[in-house]
Amino acid sequence: MEFDENLFWELFELLRDNKLKELKEELVEINYADIAEFIMLIEDEKAAVKVFRIMPKNISAEVFAYLDSDWQQVIIQSISDKEIAGLMDELFLDDAVDFLEEVPANVVRRVLANTDKETRDTINRFLEYPDNCAGSVMTVEMVELHDRLNVKEAIAHIRATGVDKETIYTCYCIDDSRHLVGTLPLRRLLLSNEDMKIKDIMLDDEMVVSVQALDDQEEVAALAKKYDLLSVPVVDKENRLVGIITIDDIVDIIEEEATEDFEKMASLTPSDDEYLKTGVLSLAKNRIPWLIVLLVTSTFTGYIIDGFENKLAVVAGLTACIPMLMGTGGNSGSQVSTLIIRGLALGEIRTRDYLKVLWKEIRVSLIVGVVLALVNALRMILLRGTFLGSDATNNVVLVVSLAILCVVVVAKVMGCTLPIVAKLLKLDPAMMTGPMISTVVDAVSLLIYFSLANAIIDFGV
Repeated sequence: MEFDENLFWELFELLRDNKLKELKEELVEINYADIAEFIMLIEDEKAAVKVFRIMPKNISAEVFAYLDSDWQQVIIQSISDKEIAGLMDELFLDDAVDFLEEVPANVVRRVLANTDKETRDTINRFLEYPDNCAGSVMTVEMVELHDRLNVKEAIAHIRATGVDKETIYTCYCIDDSRHLVGTLPLRRLLLSNEDMKIKDIMLDDEMVVSVQALDDQEEVAALAKKYDLLSVPVVDKENRLVGIITIDDIVDIIEEEATEDFEKMASLTPSDDEYLKTGVLSLAKNRIPWLIVLLVTSTFTGYIIDGFENKLAVVAGLTACIPMLMGTGGNSGSQVSTLIIRGLALGEIRTRDYLKVLWKEIRVSLIVGVVLALVNALRMILLRGTFLGSDATNNVVLVVSLAILCVVVVAKVMGCTLPIVAKLLKLDPAMMTGPMISTVVDAVSLLIYFSLANAIIDFGV
């Protein structure tokens, strides 16, 4: 939802009139995300920093997490070292790590210099995780309950420590060696007899869904979706609990992965930067590599047409149908590849399902191909103003219609095959769609077209 325009002008007037006390009273009643949006709508950076500074520390930390990286950098460069220390003390660890991953090294150094040693060591450990793995997006601020506690002791522990935890909806149960041995929803804990042991009421390890720190973040999103989780525990190789990934970060992962797939499907090099904040040179750099690949690949299409050039000049109508044939093939392949890539991303299709997918697409393509071939034959006959023309004309209609049928079948087979092959080769299936499929299918379409023409039409050359 867009920021309420009336509310914006009301807040802006208070800021313009320097009524900071009234402005503060209004801000503390507003959602953190809306406060962040208001700050980012203020054109004067000094005024925006003034708004940030008047808020209570706990609220300012929450708002800071919603600001984009450019505004976070502006805030950090405008406030004192003492204020930075207070901000880092209030920020949840995963939000602090996300911020530090996006800003220049000199900003990172200043922030870490104003952070206590324990937090600094933890942040540095998080920054060492590879990008896009579970460890890089987790937080260590979760509720841990030893399985030997009883319900009364567990509730007391949560009351004493829960204020500093990012979420308390799900408690994670550990043993003496910090092994993750179960989970316990807060609702179940509160409704249990206070003398019962945690190990007797927890969901034991057979029901625990977890990921390892180095697992791809896409797997985290898939598990959260499959099991309807608000958070996913992260363990090391010995199954020791090291952190959790909360729903807000899971949503960010889903958005990030979807954006990356869209960019790859459009033959773009993925980028984390927003469009309007990306420089012209960076945009060009992201587009050029795939365009070069497609340009070079299309050379084969040129060679095929060039080798058939003399025969095309003999029979009228063949050349005019080439764009239509290539377009039909490219569109048919893209339709299938988009569905297969989406199915692979959601886990609805697995590589072992290839033969099922192939058999289904062959049947679909035959139906689609026959319909398109008949429509094309009718189109070509009507355009010539006669039901049947000369033998040569009839042969051209037959060649083009048969070519459409064959091209649709081949395109749909390739459209379902290439993404699954990419998955088997540990490549991103999103690479095998759109322009890539069209370029490959174009060359195959022409080979089929000219092979049929050679077999059916007498060129007399």
